[in-house]
Amino acid sequence: MASGCHFFSIPIPRIRPNRRCLRASQSPPPPASALTSTLPFLPKTLSEIRNSRVIACLRAKGGMLAMEAARAALKGGISVLEVMLSTPDASMVIQELLKENPFSIIGAGAVLNVDDAREAMNAGAKFLMSPGTVIEILHEVEGTGVLYIPGVMTPTEVLRAFEAGAKLVKVYPATILGGGKYISALKRPFPHIPIVASQGISIDSIKQYIDAGTTAVVLSDAIFDKNAMKQGDFVTIRRLAGSAISKVAQAGITAQQQASAHKN
Repeated sequence: MASGCHFFSIPIPRIRPNRRCLRASQSPPPPASALTSTLPFLPKTLSEIRNSRVIACLRAKGGMLAMEAARAALKGGISVLEVMLSTPDASMVIQELLKENPFSIIGAGAVLNVDDAREAMNAGAKFLMSPGTVIEILHEVEGTGVLYIPGVMTPTEVLRAFEAGAKLVKVYPATILGGGKYISALKRPFPHIPIVASQGISIDSIKQYIDAGTTAVVLSDAIFDKNAMKQGDFVTIRRLAGSAISKVAQAGITAQQQASAHKN
């Protein structure tokens, strides 16, 4: 009889449970690192950019110069700061600034590829900005909580970036394309897409861009004046940062007054 039962000795493979079907109480606990992940950064970063309306863009010839210039701008009232990766020791600058200013939004600019993105994220950057759209970077930041702001120029590029997952796009080069008038034209078909304007924007033109519908403007030389950077004149940089913030406040008051006038 035993010889006729050999087929019962064939091992039956164990069926592994589908982890997706496990109840929450049965799922393994998340690693400790996940509890302190960067996921809260994304809504906070977006919110701060919307509230500040100004992103100060810093490029410098050296790490120490970048640190001092950034400190001056932050003391002047800047809360969102972009450090260009073309700046020597940019990652170190980002790390140190975040240590000194844990509540400020410090990000990286001139992020051209995935390697740049990883370098900036490892340094703690809360947002990444590119002159063009790099789809691979959009994929890289998924689930990290880091905000990627791709560069766009045409309506097609705006739409493609947004449909690919961008929550904010940067129109570059804004002044060459037509300034506030161009932004206003873009916002007509895309009122639901938040836009940041970048390149050649002065403090005096901030209101023009805000009125056109931009979420924020990127200010580079307008805050980090070339002569001030050459001379290490951080007092001037702090003053210019304060002027930019004041101009935003004035533009906001004007907008509120215009809205009240229309209601009346």
